[in-house]
Amino acid sequence: MFQIFTVLPRWVRPLLGGMLALGLVFGLPACSSSQAAPESTFVLLDGSKKTTADFKGKVTLVNFWATSCVTCVAEMPRLISTHQKYAAQGFDTVAVAMSYDPPSYVVNYTETRQLPFKVAIDNTGVVAKAWGDVQLTPTTYLLNKRGEIVKQYVGEPDFAALHQLIEKLLAQT
Repeated sequence: MFQIFTVLPRWVRPLLGGMLALGLVFGLPACSSSQAAPESTFVLLDGSKKTTADFKGKVTLVNFWATSCVTCVAEMPRLISTHQKYAAQGFDTVAVAMSYDPPSYVVNYTETRQLPFKVAIDNTGVVAKAWGDVQLTPTTYLLNKRGEIVKQYVGEPDFAALHQLIEKLLAQT
């Protein structure tokens, strides 16, 4: 993708960059080809650890978020209902709080909202770095049962389309 930028005339580059940015702002998928999810260790609020390898065999949504992110907080009820709708069918969710999010805020939010899925805190930022240097929240990845990233969303996803994709992935063997 970035190689294309170097061969384009200078006047086209800002236009293309702007179109890409609009896609990111409006929650359009930033990637749609399958690639292996990065090897990561997620430290959950209860102190236990999960690794990317633990996701294999399940369709998994990995959501990078922050309690200070308005869009993250707005989409959380839909993440909860998505998790509850598909959990019994082999779907899992991991919400990864960003390194700048105070742990006490994350714990309070998780408890008061009774989040039904795993919540991790990325204290050092190493997980966000491994997943493409995530800096914008929310950033969401959908993994298939083989642990491959099928979609990446920056911003709130189109939940109807996300549900269709989850159902398709759950049906695969």
